[in-house]
Amino acid sequence: MVLIQLTMNLFELLAGSDNHPALVSPEGSVLTYKQLRENVVELVSQLNSFGLKRGDRIAIAMTNGIPVVITFLAASLCATAAPLNPKYKPEEFAFYYQDTQAKALITLPDVPETAIAAAIPDMMRIHASINALGISFELVKSPVGVKTSGNQNPDSDDVAMILHTSGTTSRPKRVPIRHRHLIATAHHMIGAYSLSAVDTTLCLMPLFHIHGLVCMLTTLASGGTLVIPNGFNALNFWRLVETFKPTWYSAAPTIHQTILSRVSHNLPIVKANPFRFIRSSSAPLPPVILEQMEAKLNAPVLEAYSMTEAAHLMTTNPLPPKVRKPGTVGYGFGVEVSIMDEDGNFLPQGSLGEVVVKGPNVIDGYENNPQANATAFVNGWFRTGDQGKLDADGYLRITGRIKELINRGGEKISPLEVDDVLLRHPAVAEALAFAVPHKSLGEDIHAAVVLNGETSVKELLAHCSTMLADFKVPHQIHILDELPRGATGKLQRLSMAKLLKIEQ
Repeated sequence: MVLIQLTMNLFELLAGSDNHPALVSPEGSVLTYKQLRENVVELVSQLNSFGLKRGDRIAIAMTNGIPVVITFLAASLCATAAPLNPKYKPEEFAFYYQDTQAKALITLPDVPETAIAAAIPDMMRIHASINALGISFELVKSPVGVKTSGNQNPDSDDVAMILHTSGTTSRPKRVPIRHRHLIATAHHMIGAYSLSAVDTTLCLMPLFHIHGLVCMLTTLASGGTLVIPNGFNALNFWRLVETFKPTWYSAAPTIHQTILSRVSHNLPIVKANPFRFIRSSSAPLPPVILEQMEAKLNAPVLEAYSMTEAAHLMTTNPLPPKVRKPGTVGYGFGVEVSIMDEDGNFLPQGSLGEVVVKGPNVIDGYENNPQANATAFVNGWFRTGDQGKLDADGYLRITGRIKELINRGGEKISPLEVDDVLLRHPAVAEALAFAVPHKSLGEDIHAAVVLNGETSVKELLAHCSTMLADFKVPHQIHILDELPRGATGKLQRLSMAKLLKIEQ
């Protein structure tokens, strides 16, 4: 078997020692780096035989597990991988599949045919079946006239994968992420966290999202071992920690809070299996949650700042003994970070403005969207849409998404600050402050909470009044059974007023 001979695509990241475990499932399946490399090469050849080639898009709708990792690597080396949420409804699936301009779909064999067929009846369908050496592909449906394609190895400038922005307030934008972007961000992550072959990572984030995908690639690029359950399960988490002894994991704040809630039931495992570090990204981590995690898990918690448009990592707090600054997302690793005003002028250190970044992992632009590109990219800098400021040491403090800031009669309020205050009440498990329309003020501030103890709205408002200026205290607090979240666990702050049918 001839391995892919190219040094500037994702295959170069699979450089771990031949017999070292690369991928491990909780059920006991183990794939070494040698087996992984050979399986990926064989699968690229299979995809070519189905008529798929460089420049095509291959959609992947699979739950977490070893098969989706191998499938992603093969799809990105044959063509362009387009990971999709396997829980999409047919209408959602049809939109993303067609918007991505995919030529084929890869699923596991047990995916119901009817839901997929209803969405796109004439698509090429491929099943990924598990075997002793990894997976194999089976062409189960093919459009008429498809011809076998020869292999063309991708180069650094080819698009490795296509993802969509969250699209909470507008049509989702297509984000083309090239091989060179992913290679750059993987090396930045390895450097930031001193990752090596001795590390074992527990994969908790979905592998249709940039957070999970880059942590997976980074683990493989470091020669380490990736343990991949089929999704996050709070009841199984500590059993996996005891069995596989991961040295680190990365997750969104929602998952951290869930893990934290079960620490008291698993104290012997926590004590016997300390993490080298824990990483948080994808959404702001309330400082009170960080404090509780470090106290109860006895490991440094490193909050990072990431976006799909930067192939994930932009800034992070460093490992000890370097200084970690709670409430900040650290400083740039592999990227330059600055602050701009609305007109694109750079602001002096300490000034509040829009966070902008530039680096080899930042995309060149959205796909076929000149209007968005003209707004988001200025002289090589990407405008993140986040408001923040840099301190004297270059640490970045994010005050919120610019479009999520609440303008209450001219006073600008960061909802993150209100979230943190509410979370410091012992009866509050989750909190989300948000803007509602107001006839005279323009916007007013409300908050929604999920409780884990006895309290009242009156008590929560009094708690806020002791820690916040009067204009920052919510006008109303809603007690809910759960907070609405998107597919990747992000809270839906901008949609709350509409979801709760609040009108002024």
